[in-house]
Amino acid sequence: MEQRIILSKHFKIELATVISECEHDKIFVLTDKTTNEKCWPLLKSHLSLKHAQVITIEVSDTHKNLATTVKVWEALGDKGATRHSLLINLGGGMVTDLGGFAASTFKRGINFVNIPTTLLAMVDASVGGKTGINFNGLKNEIGVFNDSKFVILDTHFLNTLDEKNIRSGYGEMLKHGLISNEKMWAELLKFDLAHPDLKKLQSMLADSVKVKERIVKEDPHEMGIRKALNFGHTFGHAFEAWSLKHQPILHGYAVAYGLICELYLSSVRMHFPTDKMRQTIAFIKANYGSLPITCKDYPELIRLMHHDKKNRGNEINVTLLGDIGDIHINQTVSESESKEVLDFFRES
Repeated sequence: MEQRIILSKHFKIELATVISECEHDKIFVLTDKTTNEKCWPLLKSHLSLKHAQVITIEVSDTHKNLATTVKVWEALGDKGATRHSLLINLGGGMVTDLGGFAASTFKRGINFVNIPTTLLAMVDASVGGKTGINFNGLKNEIGVFNDSKFVILDTHFLNTLDEKNIRSGYGEMLKHGLISNEKMWAELLKFDLAHPDLKKLQSMLADSVKVKERIVKEDPHEMGIRKALNFGHTFGHAFEAWSLKHQPILHGYAVAYGLICELYLSSVRMHFPTDKMRQTIAFIKANYGSLPITCKDYPELIRLMHHDKKNRGNEINVTLLGDIGDIHINQTVSESESKEVLDFFRES
């Protein structure tokens, strides 16, 4: 059964239906400390979760690692989970990524459902079947492709988010607009991120999720066109991994910075229209600020890009655009080009 995505209208009914459609002898809910405090109270009174057992992990990407995964496996085992149990991941992308990986490997795989509580997880992490953890200083280095049975998207959870987390999720939406069509891209650049209209954001979120859903259905295991979803991510993941040793940044901020780099490379290599590049970069600079890298950081950033999972051999592999929606996957980048791009990023 392929993943079913529900844009929620009546959350309580939809949750009960989802649980009834998933085989389960016991229900477990994975939260982090933040979602345990802010989101679990909104759910725990629901009859369908009356006997659910909660597993709570630490917050943030720095804990998306093997040690936390082991704690989840141990908690499942200690609380009597069997291969017929159900795990509900209630949280942001860190929870859905790690929870999905833990569920996919515990007793060779148990059913899991994602209830993303951040904009980033709604638009990206919870959809598409990628699960995993960070390992050896690298993002999402260990993981499997495995769909959750259901994803329930309820924008009421966005009321629990701070401004930075809204902006983080919006970074992925901006990417979806760039790889999709001009109308969607233009609408995204007009949106007031400083004073977000959550009702308007809900309809934009639905469109954004459809972009990812369409591409993932066409290429579930990232053999071809799914690499379009990596636009902005080769440089972005390097920025994110670099930041973990300095001042950690949210994933969507790293993607936004990566978009600046890969739009510049697109303009140089693929003649992406300069005016659209500059409009997009101006929006990113106004809403995401800058990252304080120096030329001394270039070797580390290039080393991190060499470790990216999309690479073949020892070449850095990126997705580039000839125009909005004109996608060119499997483009290799030399180290000298990477330095030129990083120069542009610092100066822009």
